[in-house]
Amino acid sequence: MNDRADFQSRKSAFIFVNELNLWRGLVLVRIILHIFVQQKSNVYIMKRFLFTMIATLMLISCGRNPSQVTDLLNRVGGEGTSERIETQLNKSLSTDGKEVFEIGAKNGKPFIQGSSISALTTGIGWYLNHYAHINLSWNNLTTDLSEVTFPVPEVTERRDCSADYRYYLNYCTYSYSMAFWTKERWEKEIDWMALRGINIPLSLVGTDVVWKNVLEEAGYSREDIDKFIAGPGFHAWWLMSNLEGWGGPNPDWWYERQENLCKFILGRMRELGMEPVLPGYGGILPSNAAEKIGVDAIDQGNWCSGFRRPSFLLPTDERFGEIAQLYYKHLEKVMGKSKFYSMDPFHEGGRTQGVNLKEAFATIYSEMQKHSPDSKWVIQSWIDNPRKEALDTISKGGFLVLDLYSDGTAKWKEKGYDGHDFVWCMLHNFGGKTGLHGRFEPMLEGYFDALERFPDDVKGVGATPEGLETCPILYDLLFELPWMQREEGKEWIKRYSEARYGVKSEAMENGWDILAKSVLNCPTPSQDVEAVICARPALDVKRVSGWGTCQIYHDINKVREAATEMLKEKVRLKGNPNYEHDIADVVRQTLTDYTYYLLKDIAASYEKKDMKSFKEQYNIFLDVIRDLDRLLSQIELFSLEKWTVSARNVCDEVASTTDADRDWMEWNARTLISVWGPEKAAEEGSLHDYSSRQWGGMLKDFYLARWEMFFNALEQGKTITSQEWFKWEENWTHSNTITKAAEEDPVDIAEELFNKYFGN
Repeated sequence: MNDRADFQSRKSAFIFVNELNLWRGLVLVRIILHIFVQQKSNVYIMKRFLFTMIATLMLISCGRNPSQVTDLLNRVGGEGTSERIETQLNKSLSTDGKEVFEIGAKNGKPFIQGSSISALTTGIGWYLNHYAHINLSWNNLTTDLSEVTFPVPEVTERRDCSADYRYYLNYCTYSYSMAFWTKERWEKEIDWMALRGINIPLSLVGTDVVWKNVLEEAGYSREDIDKFIAGPGFHAWWLMSNLEGWGGPNPDWWYERQENLCKFILGRMRELGMEPVLPGYGGILPSNAAEKIGVDAIDQGNWCSGFRRPSFLLPTDERFGEIAQLYYKHLEKVMGKSKFYSMDPFHEGGRTQGVNLKEAFATIYSEMQKHSPDSKWVIQSWIDNPRKEALDTISKGGFLVLDLYSDGTAKWKEKGYDGHDFVWCMLHNFGGKTGLHGRFEPMLEGYFDALERFPDDVKGVGATPEGLETCPILYDLLFELPWMQREEGKEWIKRYSEARYGVKSEAMENGWDILAKSVLNCPTPSQDVEAVICARPALDVKRVSGWGTCQIYHDINKVREAATEMLKEKVRLKGNPNYEHDIADVVRQTLTDYTYYLLKDIAASYEKKDMKSFKEQYNIFLDVIRDLDRLLSQIELFSLEKWTVSARNVCDEVASTTDADRDWMEWNARTLISVWGPEKAAEEGSLHDYSSRQWGGMLKDFYLARWEMFFNALEQGKTITSQEWFKWEENWTHSNTITKAAEEDPVDIAEELFNKYFGN
């Protein structure tokens, strides 16, 4: 064979294979081999061609600078970022099936390799944090890196992952934080997920579309559908079978918007190496299913007093399989298929009387398997779930149990889950509440403890918060745990501080170390201390929400000490978005801690009938709320306006929407973070203020206004009833105005307020 022919064969092979994916390339090799054999072609030519084909396929499997990864780099750092960092998908890095990334140098640039797309993006995140000292977080999800000099590692660092799965999200998150996210906001979140190695995120956007299509085919009227599917702010609890219809009805444009958004989210997740956890069929049907379509469905009673639950379709009903597969048919049309499906029958008190539980769980699992063979049932370990009957019935490997609150109640400690796979999860946030809280030290040890005790059963880590965009330090720690050794935790704070601010600072390290040992290290599962200023006013406030506490577990002087340390860097770090966010948050915590004890002083003065001190003290209390509103209004993540505007702006994505649509969206947004539900659920069900938010705009217009009414009533010898409070709060949900604070420098305000209340 002459050189030219040899060159042409090599060139042809390269072109062909480059245009195809790896699977198609392998098929092509088989076809070409068959042709050569049939035609009795020159053996030498055949060998050279096949050699070239195989070599090219190997090159493709390595995936030098994969396009989805270069796109990610350019999105988070600006155009041109991908040209300054070399990346490669190299499956051969892993020899035992565990994911691996390496950080080194090539061609005078940083060079990052990963054994999977997820490992590769994790390596990029690790490099940005621990080499370039760039921490992309919720307050700063993208940044201009064009002027940044990327350090070139002198030694190659290898990180092996101990977790097959890195899970993310809670049903509640989709309401408390994500209800009004746009495509742009989702794009940033998915990039954030990729940089932290998340590979099995819960994906719920579009489930309302699926159910609308299912019920239409099942013969339900639009009126019936509207009574069943919840509104934008309350999808989470509808999907968990806690309620029907609340927050709705949803107009046609909403469903169209959700389907488009759903396809974007899932496409981007899959592109970045994630396998979404989709909502499977767990037996839910509208509460009128027995009468409407003649099936054997049992009433599930009420949730939180004021909400009727959907019914549970008995697996013994002859139509169970038909309805399950109808659901999966429409799920696939809208969301595609997955290897993971989330189902939580009988969530938070659903009735099980008259249900053969073993048969129920077996049938639910069987229908999932019919739709997607070898898929896993992802189930939350929460209250009574997963029930013993489920663990006894489903074969090992069929369940992936989310130990939902490992950082608090840690149900795995009893005996694991009888040999079933489980994920160590950090719940952290209830209701989307703001405030510094967490269990830092137990987190450093908990995952490794579980891994040592149940090495065959622990399959990963997960974040299952009810709300996002608070305490980013805990999430950065959680998703680094599977890539580090236990002993590295001792120095983690120092590494985090430098990554967070881009400079090495003893003051910032000290500040975070103090916080990690005090307010971020709750000794009990009740880790989120609620701020008394967010409570319905009383002189003896014990909690804000029905399940919360205002009891302070930490030394408040330690938080002030941390603030003092961190304020030392105000000149050097002014303008740094991470510093602005954090110093506002820490000073906010010092002030809300202060109001807890100030309220006790107010109560004591009132009890003693010392009205002069009473009035002086409560005016200071009110001033603190005003000052907090001024401070927090400067930080976008701590702003009511961001929340309400994002809700209204959803309507701008669709041409046919009206001002009434915008008001409806804002009502969903305001109701969720105030009264939550109708009066019976808010009062008897204790849902009001469950999702309290220390936000600029809300502090002044909602919480301050309540406390002013309360103190004025006390001075006049009057009492405000719960009914009166609810009526006033409900009126606020129908408002669409916000008192805005003037724009100021948050660092200057933080220092000013800290000195005002705690200065010498």
